[in-house]
Amino acid sequence: MACFIVPVAEAIVTTVTTHILELREKKSEKFENLPVQNCVNHNRIEFSRKLKWLSKLLWGGSFLLAFEHVWHGEIQPFFPFLTAMKNPESTRAMLHEMTTVGVSMSIIVTVAWIGMLIITGILKNRKKDLTGEIT
Repeated sequence: MACFIVPVAEAIVTTVTTHILELREKKSEKFENLPVQNCVNHNRIEFSRKLKWLSKLLWGGSFLLAFEHVWHGEIQPFFPFLTAMKNPESTRAMLHEMTTVGVSMSIIVTVAWIGMLIITGILKNRKKDLTGEIT
C-alpha cells in the first residue's frame, strides 16, 4: 500500500546529507591542493560519493515500488492519493505495512550498502597490496 514511503523518506535524508557533504568536501579541496600538503591521499573515495550510492539505491527501489503500487491501483492521481486512506481500517493496515515492510526494506537496502562499502574497502586494500602503492 504505502511501504515505499519509508525508503523515500530515507532517500530524501541521504540526498540532502550528500549535498551538504559535497559542499564541505569542495571547501576542503581548496586546502588540500596547497603545495605544503602534497602527501594527501587523492585515491580515496569521498564519503559523499559513497552516500550517493545509498541514495541511488533507495530512490531506484522506491520508484519501482511506487510504480508497482500505481500498477495495482493502490495509488491514484487524486486526493486521497493512497487508496488505503479512504477508511480507518485500511489506514491502520497501511501504517502497519509502513512500519513493518517499509522499515525492513530500508534496513535491508542500508545493510546491502554497508556490504558494498566493506567490499569496496577490501578491494582497495587488495589493490594497494598488489601495486605496492599507498592509496
